[in-house]
Amino acid sequence: MPKASGDPLDAIRRKAAAFAGVEAGKACTQSSFKVGGQAFLFLGTQGGRCKAMFKLAASRPEAERLARERPADFQVGSGPWVTARFSAEAPLPAALWTRWLGESRALAAAKGRKGNR
Repeated sequence: MPKASGDPLDAIRRKAAAFAGVEAGKACTQSSFKVGGQAFLFLGTQGGRCKAMFKLAASRPEAERLARERPADFQVGSGPWVTARFSAEAPLPAALWTRWLGESRALAAAKGRKGNR
């Protein structure tokens, strides 16, 4: 079994890139992931911590609760974007980011299909 890289963004990056039809790129200093021309994930570092931005709808209430409980770790924007900040020592739980990643990709794909009609 390969040794983990120590970068908590690597697993998220690999899973995002593995979705069908995904375009990986750069937006400023972050990695970006799109499907159907619509962004669904931004990954990078900020202030010595990892940062992941997901597009959420159904999980937004959960994200809002997390933002109230841990405002240094979660922020909910006025639009669909939710930002999570974490580190290798205190990573984002895999069950959470996996679920949010799938939802984010599905939302972007649906919007991309509507825009391509």
